[in-house]
Order: sequence, then C-alpha cells, then structure tokens
Amino acid sequence: MQPDEMREKAIDLFTKRMHCSQVLAMIGLEKLGVSDPSVIKALGSFGGGIGGTGNICGALVGAVSVIGSLYSRSSLEEKENPRMWAATKAVMKQFEELTAAHGGINCCQIARVDWMDRDQVKDFYGNPESRRQHCINVVGETAKALGELLEKEASIMAAKEAEKKAAQ
Repeated sequence: MQPDEMREKAIDLFTKRMHCSQVLAMIGLEKLGVSDPSVIKALGSFGGGIGGTGNICGALVGAVSVIGSLYSRSSLEEKENPRMWAATKAVMKQFEELTAAHGGINCCQIARVDWMDRDQVKDFYGNPESRRQHCINVVGETAKALGELLEKEASIMAAKEAEKKAAQ
C-alpha cells in the first residue's frame, strides 16, 4: 500500500468511527504485512486523547506504536533496534508540524471536544461544520507521513543488510 492509499484508507476507517489510534496502527501494521487484532484492540483506549481525557492525540500514539512494532522487542531475549529512536523522533517532528496550527499535539487542542460531555460528542460526530474535519485531516496526513517514513526505513534497513552481506 502506497502512502496516498494509506491516507485514503485511514480517512475511510476514521469516518466509520474507528478510533484514530486504532486507525494509524491498523494501516501501519498492514503496510508492514502484520496482522495483530490484539494490538488494534488495545489501542482503542487511546482514542479521545487517552481514554477521552484530551491528552496526546491517538493518531500520534498509533503511529508511534507501529514504529515500536517494527523496531522494539517483546522479550528480554530479543534485541531492540536503535533505529526505533530516530524513527520515533521523525514521526513526532512531523506530527508537531502537522498540528502546530491547532496549538499542539493534544486531542483537546485539535478536536476541542470534552469527550465526557455527551452533547459535545454528538456535535463532533453529527455537525458537518465541527472540528471533526480537522481530525480527519490529521488522521489522513499522519497515515501518509507514516507510510513515507516506513518506506524510508525499509530502504535504510535494506542498505544495512546489503552492507552486511558485502562485508562477509
């Protein structure tokens, strides 16, 4: 799946009411050829800025979780790839640039919804003029940027593997 396709699929899933955190993880893992429903399910609680608190945007959490899936470890016996830190910083930087116009990386700054207020939530989903349009854009552009980053990381990993083989 190409980055532009990732953007379109992310927007489609988000507009069907999947949490932004889940959308980014699902799209990113699909790009990596990984299917892990338990990860997608676990990321549901990050919607609305971590459990509806308005903190860190779930789209950022979902994107960063994909980097962790690519480079981190699931046990002490495994080795963590140090590329994780640079890739995570790249996601963070792009997200900060994308959300700067909204005032920051928090859900409350982007969506400006109190997720505990039923009327605000109804307006967010039901009113075509609501800030949901901003969230749709953030989700889509974050998915595209993640796709571009994953392609760059694949090139870096391939080059390192080629170096290894040449040195043998």
